[in-house]
Amino acid sequence: MKVTKVQFKPLGKRYFFGIANLDLKDKTPVVVNTIRGIEMGYCVGDPFDLEEDESIPELKDVVRIATEEDLKNYNKNKALEPEVVSKTKEFAKKENLEMKVLEAEYTLDQAKLIIYFESEGRVDFRELVKDLAEIYHTRIELRQVGSRDGAKVFGGIGPCGLIVCCQTFITQFDNVSVKMAKNQNLSLNPVKISGNCGKLLCCINYENELYTELRKYAPDTGDIVETPDGPAKVLTCDVLNKNLKVKYVGEDNKFGYFKLDEVKFTPSKDKKKKKEIEEDFDAYSLQWVIR
Repeated sequence: MKVTKVQFKPLGKRYFFGIANLDLKDKTPVVVNTIRGIEMGYCVGDPFDLEEDESIPELKDVVRIATEEDLKNYNKNKALEPEVVSKTKEFAKKENLEMKVLEAEYTLDQAKLIIYFESEGRVDFRELVKDLAEIYHTRIELRQVGSRDGAKVFGGIGPCGLIVCCQTFITQFDNVSVKMAKNQNLSLNPVKISGNCGKLLCCINYENELYTELRKYAPDTGDIVETPDGPAKVLTCDVLNKNLKVKYVGEDNKFGYFKLDEVKFTPSKDKKKKKEIEEDFDAYSLQWVIR
């Protein structure tokens, strides 16, 4: 089955649609029917065959390649949306609603107007919907989204000094946890590991898989290892640089620093045999450096 991926906004989520024997290619504007209504988006990449085990139930076909009239209506809607946001903010303030209006979107035929907002709690926006419906004479839908989505709309500069990832290449948000930060020996200070949205930095997830893999070849904090100077307890383990800080058993104030290949330890069941450790570790590290 031939399918194409369609995106409705830059860096937005991509959806599968059947090509319906249309001559589609990358960046072709198309009209599709979604759960929100008739919408226009752009093909991402050329059509491709969807394997049977990847089949998606109830996959809809592209309605048509966008016409000049469709493009005209699409651009007209985009021009109207900032005014909708401004008017919604005005009404929300008038009605003392604790909400942050982010953006508005018309469906292609203007049968529905969707307004996105952010709020810490529930918002009774029934009166707001009535006020907006009187002005725009269409079906109004207010949709509450999370703080990450708000950061994606407004953008900004991250702690690294670059434009936030959610406005440059992230199309959908992955789960990020404090456990990932611990896995990478990052500071657990909320200020240092939180993004502009107030949530954990998305980039914490980027290298977590690498750290998880490398930790299979290293002792855990608290493990007892055999050093050239005797048994010692692991205090910290830098898996990237293969450095260990240890405290000698029975010595309160005696510490040592070693490379992983200078100590001996017994791996847990899910770790490889000691004789395979260094060879596999170096090969895996080199693989990531080359990438």
